[in-house]
Amino acid sequence: MGVREPFERAVQAHGPTVLRVCRAVLGADEAEDAWSETFLAALRAWPDLPDRTDVRAWLVTVAHRKAVDVVRRNARATPVAEPPDRAVHDEPRDLDLWQAVAALPHKQRHAVALHHLGGLPYDEVAALLGGSSAAARRAASDGVAALRVALGADAPRPTAPTGGRP
Repeated sequence: MGVREPFERAVQAHGPTVLRVCRAVLGADEAEDAWSETFLAALRAWPDLPDRTDVRAWLVTVAHRKAVDVVRRNARATPVAEPPDRAVHDEPRDLDLWQAVAALPHKQRHAVALHHLGGLPYDEVAALLGGSSAAARRAASDGVAALRVALGADAPRPTAPTGGRP
């Protein structure tokens, strides 16, 4: 067996990717808890992880599963009359993006999170979400297109004058 990188280095290298996946699935309020749960589970499994494992892909898969667990727990939670006040940790420029991601249909949101934010190939996205690689590719593509529309990225951009007076 080869020597695996220290766990701390994996957290530093892949922590931001794991957080993006958690935020895409859960939103900002619960993402940090899912991030912590991901790395606690990863720490427990780390000594037995095969050396040939793609650590980034493995962590993205664990993060997605932990985020889905939170979604399921929340679905079973008892509603309260008034939700507690929550601090918002997003920077203002990120709010529109995360709200737009949260508004995507389930499959599109998860496909965007796993492929574009988590970096998993479409075959692995399909294995996690069910369906074919082509369906995963289509869901991610449709999700990105919806994000572009929601964020105004498809609006015509002004062009520079080609000459003459301004």
